[in-house]
Amino acid sequence: MAAIAKVFLTSLAPEQKARTSFAFADAERENWHFIPRERKGLPMKDMNPQQRLLAHALLNTGLGLRGAAKAVTIMSLEEVLYQIEGADESKRAAVREKRDPEKYFVSIFGEPADKGAWGWRVEGHHLSLNFTIKDGQLLRATPAFMGSNPGEVRQGSLTGLRVLAAEEEMGRELVKSLTPEQFKTAFVATEAPKEMITAAEKKVSALSPAGLADSSLDEKQKAMLTRLIDEYLGRMRPEIADEARAEIKNSGTVYFAWAGGKERGEPHYYRVQGKTFLIEYDNTQNEANHVHSVWRSFDGDFGRDLLGEHVKQAH
Repeated sequence: MAAIAKVFLTSLAPEQKARTSFAFADAERENWHFIPRERKGLPMKDMNPQQRLLAHALLNTGLGLRGAAKAVTIMSLEEVLYQIEGADESKRAAVREKRDPEKYFVSIFGEPADKGAWGWRVEGHHLSLNFTIKDGQLLRATPAFMGSNPGEVRQGSLTGLRVLAAEEEMGRELVKSLTPEQFKTAFVATEAPKEMITAAEKKVSALSPAGLADSSLDEKQKAMLTRLIDEYLGRMRPEIADEARAEIKNSGTVYFAWAGGKERGEPHYYRVQGKTFLIEYDNTQNEANHVHSVWRSFDGDFGRDLLGEHVKQAH
């Protein structure tokens, strides 16, 4: 990550570098969101082709093959939204400004190096990927958000595309496998929330009620839950995913909770949470065709608590 980040920064003109670079302690590092808005950082639309490729190279130091494919496909959906929303010629310019596949921003916090703390973010509509590094070790790859609008493309050349289909179908498969007694514990609300409960909060705590404990699942259901968690962790590079899996395995009971309908097309929500982490998924907007999903760390989004622990030990 540090090596590619340095190459990327070297490729930038002074004005571009000034827009990209922040102090590690800058409040902007935790100013994350997934809505279409103006952001600080350098958007890909303001990069030349070489710089844009290097930005993707940096992105690929954090994401695995599956995650990288999802990320760039999510970016491409901005063009789908432009085609849908820009049909009225009088609104086309404003829609283009809002829906731009190259309006994804790269921000680097601190100095990429093998010593000291630094971090980086790639963010735009429906994508926020945040990485924090200390002394050459990745502390956290959270918050990690991916969304999809449309959840399923229903017009144009990409008709049938579902970027986050696996996240939806795996959750549905698990909830449909539950016995009535299991479902009674897992079911937390008849109406799914309009948004993920934690939204874009900077720091999150465990949600309650917890849902159904993994100890109450049979072996087949436990395997389904593991695959569902892996779908989120597997967005990252294998080294990052393996470390997260080990942490989850050693952290005790994992809970699964569901809200809303079980059938495709019905608004629905689920979450998976353990002692150290939270996964939230929500598909309620646009007639249940607008997906939000996130992986969070209770003790270390942005490496926050882990960095604090290091300071205590070192000083």
